[in-house]
Amino acid sequence: MAANTDPQTLNEQGKQAFQAGQLEEAVDSFRAAAQAYVSAHDELNAAESRNNLSVALLQLGKAQESLEAALGTDELFAKAGDLKRQGMALGNQAAALEALKRFDEALAAYEHSAAVFDEAGEGDLRAMVLKSAAGIKLRRGKVKESVFKMIGSLEAEQNPSIFDRILRALMRFVQR
Repeated sequence: MAANTDPQTLNEQGKQAFQAGQLEEAVDSFRAAAQAYVSAHDELNAAESRNNLSVALLQLGKAQESLEAALGTDELFAKAGDLKRQGMALGNQAAALEALKRFDEALAAYEHSAAVFDEAGEGDLRAMVLKSAAGIKLRRGKVKESVFKMIGSLEAEQNPSIFDRILRALMRFVQR
């Protein structure tokens, strides 16, 4: 990585590296971008870079580091009134908690994320986190609760595919 200290450039380099599957380089760039944003007193963009870092670390199998990178960022976005990024930060924390097998905490974080996405009018993102929550419940043997979560996630999708519409109909049938 070049000795660039411009946080926006570092963040873009991180995104490009991530897209190219160069995860270690992405981690380095996102970490440097977050630090540069902090130095520039830009808390929101630092939090965004920390969330990008969290995703890259999780892809590398570093769940604890991923969780640490994302912790607290949801609160910064909440203070700024940025519901979409708050929901994404909570979702990143939930995914890291799930990878750490801290399922109760992950489930709570996914559900909080879904509520924030609902408030933000982000139906597709809400559906995504509800599906993750349903997956946890299903793996834990809570089939009935999982079906309800899955129905909720499918109903939250703004543009459901034909497969999602069929699955929703089947889930409603199973629910009866």
